Amino acid sequence: MVTVLSPRPDLWTLDPDVVHLNHGSWGAVPRRTQEVLASLRAEAEANPMVWFRSVPERLTAARLELAAFLEADPAGFALVPNASAGITAAFATVPISSHIVTTSHVYGASRFAAERVARASGAELRVVDLPMQADDATIVALIEPQLTGACALLVDHVSAATGTILPIARLVELAHTYDVPVIVDGAHAPALIDAPTGDGADFWTGNFHKWPSAPRATAGLVVAEKWRTAAYPLITSWSEYDERLPERFDMQGTQDYAAWIAAPESLRVLADLEWSVRRPQITAMLEEGARLVAKALGTSVGEVANPAPTLRLVELPIFVADAEPFKQHLSRELQIEITLTGFEGRSFIRLSAHAYNTPECYQKLSEGLPRVLA
Repeated sequence: MVTVLSPRPDLWTLDPDVVHLNHGSWGAVPRRTQEVLASLRAEAEANPMVWFRSVPERLTAARLELAAFLEADPAGFALVPNASAGITAAFATVPISSHIVTTSHVYGASRFAAERVARASGAELRVVDLPMQADDATIVALIEPQLTGACALLVDHVSAATGTILPIARLVELAHTYDVPVIVDGAHAPALIDAPTGDGADFWTGNFHKWPSAPRATAGLVVAEKWRTAAYPLITSWSEYDERLPERFDMQGTQDYAAWIAAPESLRVLADLEWSVRRPQITAMLEEGARLVAKALGTSVGEVANPAPTLRLVELPIFVADAEPFKQHLSRELQIEITLTGFEGRSFIRLSAHAYNTPECYQKLSEGLPRVLA
């Protein structure tokens, strides 16, 4: 098995009796960040008036740290609760009159958002089928014919369904030659792709609760300069009257801002974990683990042209129409947490790893899963 740095169990509060192989869905918040979060919430309850007076300055500091982590222009970086909120804000800004272009890899919630916008504007939703193993040139060639007329392009940065990294820079360059705005769902990109916001998309949004391991409901929205005066948050509140983009999104009424303020602590945890060294080690471990599970099932690892570092697919020998009962059964029988994806009529286990995973996690899955399937 591949040797990796210590999983540092002291940093996590995950149940040690459970194998957690689905970091990509809900993440896992380090102990240190949880302590900061609890302290902030206790402070808020001790004196709400003092707390809310302090929030704007603290939000600004946190926002600047998160923007710097992504290497994003801080003047165009706003805080949002999740990537879905970022996608919705982007669609509320971009004029849609003809059609919306997206792909068969698009995340379900993002597709629902596109469908709703299309219905409301009388536009057409065009879904471009991208083969699972399509390379960058194929992806660009298949999308280009749809980029005519008054439309917008919605694409995933990292496909949640397949773990594919899409060629965002090439797609943005292509779309802009047709004067088509590009909305990028970068939910999985932070900490998996270095400087993920630098490809020139009109809107890019990504979650910090996945690989950065920040508290949930922490995400960023990056808006290109040409759209900043038109982009507004989904909730109209007092900050609506601020002319600047980031601050306009900061104060959304009486909500819990502690998660946003605590999020930079998770970036410091990543630094302490030597993430730039650890990530390729996790990738090597995950690849070996995925092959081990596939061998036990008599199937194969899902092959994609440009896989994300810490996401891999293992095909199941059966098609699972209803994933939730399957996942719950695996949780009860083996104390292993996974998620399933479906693509091109096939069912896959999507394995997503973080620093707390070890080779033994995949050994346990490879031993138990065939028994459960039988």
